[in-house]
Amino acid sequence: MNIKHQTSNIKQSIAYANRVILGIDPGTIIMGYGIIEIINNSPKLISIGHIEINKFQDHYLRLKYIFEKTMSLINQYVPDELAIEAPFYGNNVQSMLKLGRAQGAAISAALTRDIPITEYAPRKIKLSITGSGSASKEQVAIMLSKILNMEKLPSKLDATDGLAVALCHFYQSKVVGGKSAVKNWKEFISKNPDKVL
Repeated sequence: MNIKHQTSNIKQSIAYANRVILGIDPGTIIMGYGIIEIINNSPKLISIGHIEINKFQDHYLRLKYIFEKTMSLINQYVPDELAIEAPFYGNNVQSMLKLGRAQGAAISAALTRDIPITEYAPRKIKLSITGSGSASKEQVAIMLSKILNMEKLPSKLDATDGLAVALCHFYQSKVVGGKSAVKNWKEFISKNPDKVL
């Protein structure tokens, strides 16, 4: 019997059953976030909100602000994992580039604290929460309010989008075949060669 391996599995099971997940919906105008705590394999809402970034005209100052605000969330809630929405593929190349940079700023904050990161496509998140990959933001928000017993919805749907990423990660972590988390920038690049030029 491999005692060391068995002990490792027990520790992993405990950590997986009770943990804090930070979900982020990145953006260059508004960044939504949601934090859930998993207790006895059940999700509990800890915090939800949005951060307005458009007060900065300079794009690089926006990236700095995203990094700082993500670090602030990490310091306050000490998440065990970060789940983040992947940029969607559209026709506007400049918008995609800026959104990718915003995502990278949030990812960098988590990497400085060695927090495992998992990325999910928008369609995957919607499917995980509502059962439909083409669900509207409003439908996702309503479903979240029912699942997490939210008394009222936030003013910005970006916030519920961030929360949806966190809950999606909780659901997907129980399914074999989900994307594995990365713990450093080198590993992120090796697992996502198409996202780095």
